[in-house]
Amino acid sequence: MLKKKGVLRELYTNRILFLMLLPVLLYFLINNYLPMIGIYYAFVQFDFNTSLFQMDFVGLKNFEFLWKSGKLTELTINTVGYNVAFILLVNFLSITVAVLLSEVKGKWFKKITQSALFLPYFVSFVILSVIVFNLFNYEQGVLNTVLQQLGGEPVDVYSKPKLWIFLIIMFFLWKNFGYSMVIYLASITGISEEYYEAAKIDGANIFQRAWHITVPMLKNTFAILLLFSLGSIMKGQFDLFYQMVGNNGLLFSTTDILDTYVYRSLRVTFDMGMATAAGVYQSIFGFTLIMVVNTIIRKINKDYALF
Repeated sequence: MLKKKGVLRELYTNRILFLMLLPVLLYFLINNYLPMIGIYYAFVQFDFNTSLFQMDFVGLKNFEFLWKSGKLTELTINTVGYNVAFILLVNFLSITVAVLLSEVKGKWFKKITQSALFLPYFVSFVILSVIVFNLFNYEQGVLNTVLQQLGGEPVDVYSKPKLWIFLIIMFFLWKNFGYSMVIYLASITGISEEYYEAAKIDGANIFQRAWHITVPMLKNTFAILLLFSLGSIMKGQFDLFYQMVGNNGLLFSTTDILDTYVYRSLRVTFDMGMATAAGVYQSIFGFTLIMVVNTIIRKINKDYALF
């Protein structure tokens, strides 16, 4: 009873603040929680002529079909594999470039370089698809035009699945690493100059200062960005894959991820049950992964954990 009075007293005392919070709560309730009722589609046999709760309940058969077809394994490997590569390479490049730029003394050079590297982040995925198509189009693409002028044979890039593993990773890095680099650069500017001055007095060169001062100071930022990235590791950058690959079935073996499969299931096959089952699996996998990694990080150092 005291606890209830405490809660009511808290609500009354801070009623203005809670009223200000109400629109946010309503937004998440309407847009994030109420649609979760649709998860039930994963456990029924979808029928356009029947309402959701009147469809035949089939339990885990949609999940079973995904597993036995082998598609779930392929989608999981592709989704996780690409995202692990994205996370590791983006953070490595971002930290490296941020450390190098922090040591540059030229103010204008630093600003121009930082802006140039950050600019691709604002390029839409539609524009990116146009760039990719004009580069690798078989008939009039830049690559084949150059090859033919040099006396070589044109290459049909859109029929080589393994090649797209490198292309997708390359274009993702080109578009996104500048954003992370700015975050790391902001963290570096917050490091006290006293550490560097003391290191100079002790005779440390620029590389030793970067390795023993700058990089360790970025551990907290890296841990937070890592956890945020792991939370969406099963989402797979749908815009990137769909805009670059589209519905080219020749490339699905190496470029099909959970998001593109769900979209194609809804748009092409209209299999709501299968698409929802894949989405539920995606959410559970991502949630479990971030909880496990956060627990591990919390045991190593509580300051680096999200919660």
